[in-house]
Amino acid sequence: MECSRQAKDLNLLLRRVLHLAIEWGVLESAPKIELLTGERRRERVVTAEEESRYLSAASPLLEAVATVLADTGLRPDECHRLRWEEISWANGRNGNLLVTRGKTAAARRVLPMAPRVRRVLESRRIASGRPSQGWIWCAPTKTGHIDHSSLKKQHNKAIKLSGVRPFVLYSLRHTFLTRLGESGCDAWTLARVAGHSSATISSRYVHPSEDAVLAAMSRLGGHNSGHSA
Repeated sequence: MECSRQAKDLNLLLRRVLHLAIEWGVLESAPKIELLTGERRRERVVTAEEESRYLSAASPLLEAVATVLADTGLRPDECHRLRWEEISWANGRNGNLLVTRGKTAAARRVLPMAPRVRRVLESRRIASGRPSQGWIWCAPTKTGHIDHSSLKKQHNKAIKLSGVRPFVLYSLRHTFLTRLGESGCDAWTLARVAGHSSATISSRYVHPSEDAVLAAMSRLGGHNSGHSA
């Protein structure tokens, strides 16, 4: 797992270097880097229409888990291991959730809950008897909580019923981060939300629009004029 993660990080870094080489005029175009089938599915961005169809076809448990993934950008294993004591209902506009089991310091983070996530977790808590601690997604597994294998059959069934082009649950994290980047979020903020170890990894999701660039230049111009001689 660690080797796979390092290979992925190196691949992202290589892409960033090639992108900069084009921007600086060192290269005219970047060589095409083919992704493996599994990688392509992880990198796939699910459209809003596909997401709606998929959630409608999903089992109640899968619908809840997938909604949390799509609205938080959590890694699937981070979502699987969420506990009730890591949910703060009072802090922030809709409450926060604390990710405590990341492998790195950056992966351990606090995330604000979107309204849809709060509704899902509130419904889950009520259905579970309003617990204050323990796994949110309890399951008869060795760990006591859901895992990839326990959701695989449900996920494949939802894909088939919905008619959506196949993707893996990790794609929902990729989709969330892509949408966040397209909304104008900067790489440093995105890295904090994603639990990335550096903004370099997150920069792949950030594509500033012309309006965003002009706004940034305008702010800089205003700042500089205040310091002019």
